[in-house]
Amino acid sequence: MTGADADAAAAAGTGHGSRVVVVGATGNVGTSVVGALAGDPSVASVLGLARRVPDWRPAGTRWAAADVDPGGPDLVPHFRGADAVVHLAWRFQPAHDPLTTWRTNVLGSIRVFEAAAEAGVPALVYASSVGAYSPGPKDREVAEDWPTHGWAAAAYCREKAYVERWLDAFERDHPEVRVVRMRPGFLFKRESASQQRRIFAGPLLPGRLVRPGLIPVVPDLPGLRFQVLHTDDAAQAYLAAVVRPVRGAFNLAAGPVVDAGLLAGLLDARVVAVPRGGVRAALAAAFRLRAVPASPDLFDAFLRLPLMDTSRAVRELGFAPRHSATETLAEFLGGLRDAAGMGTAPLQPGRAGLPARAA
Repeated sequence: MTGADADAAAAAGTGHGSRVVVVGATGNVGTSVVGALAGDPSVASVLGLARRVPDWRPAGTRWAAADVDPGGPDLVPHFRGADAVVHLAWRFQPAHDPLTTWRTNVLGSIRVFEAAAEAGVPALVYASSVGAYSPGPKDREVAEDWPTHGWAAAAYCREKAYVERWLDAFERDHPEVRVVRMRPGFLFKRESASQQRRIFAGPLLPGRLVRPGLIPVVPDLPGLRFQVLHTDDAAQAYLAAVVRPVRGAFNLAAGPVVDAGLLAGLLDARVVAVPRGGVRAALAAAFRLRAVPASPDLFDAFLRLPLMDTSRAVRELGFAPRHSATETLAEFLGGLRDAAGMGTAPLQPGRAGLPARAA
């Protein structure tokens, strides 16, 4: 028996209940999803796949090293015998090299989906995003039928939208596979603070700067209205998607909608109207100088994201966030101040440099 075959056999478990494989199991979303699955009595076993196997060992969970990139080891043996595959692996950086992110995010995702079909896995749960949506309104909420063409200039949105189109064809060709697409807003928890600072802000945002009163103003930009969700609440929705017979897309977010006023309240700052063009020009210059890791194209997309209606998730997944958006951001800001993290490679606290992956 090969190592992958042994892992698949272990994932199958010995008791009754779902056998789940989580691809990209050590990042912000992955750690919460693994925790939610491992703690649920309807799940018999969890196999976590990651490039670097962690020391973290939730009960009922086994680990295997795997890479989704084209040319990597065969994923099929890991998936055999599973009742569901949850695909979370994603690469945000390097933003200066979109061919590299495309290789992982699009071609790697296709490898996962094709391997799941070949292994006969009956359910596939995919981490899509609000970023897959076309620009939309900020004064009302849109349902899951809003177009998913992304913002073409931003690699992240372009890749999420492409995978949505590929899944359309996959569902047509594999009607026997129950496909679920999760489209959450921005996901935060205390343990993700160091990772997300590295991915999006870089060294220009020292954690100690986000204490109330130290940032004097919050810019009120046109389009600065967005939705967030605590990662643990998103994980409960993923758990429901695994164990309930649902299909299709689900918007996930918590209230209230975040705007400049809410951010200013958390930071004890003043709200000041600022032209969008000036902020973008400054960000573009910093990005060209590699002073910040987030591209100005992602900034453009962020200000155009629609607000999402989560009614379907409430009805079909029993979605009921335990954390408000305000509580989630307060917890995350505390994590930034404390350089919080946990014992997996992507979430390692205070690690220098930029992580390649963030699932």
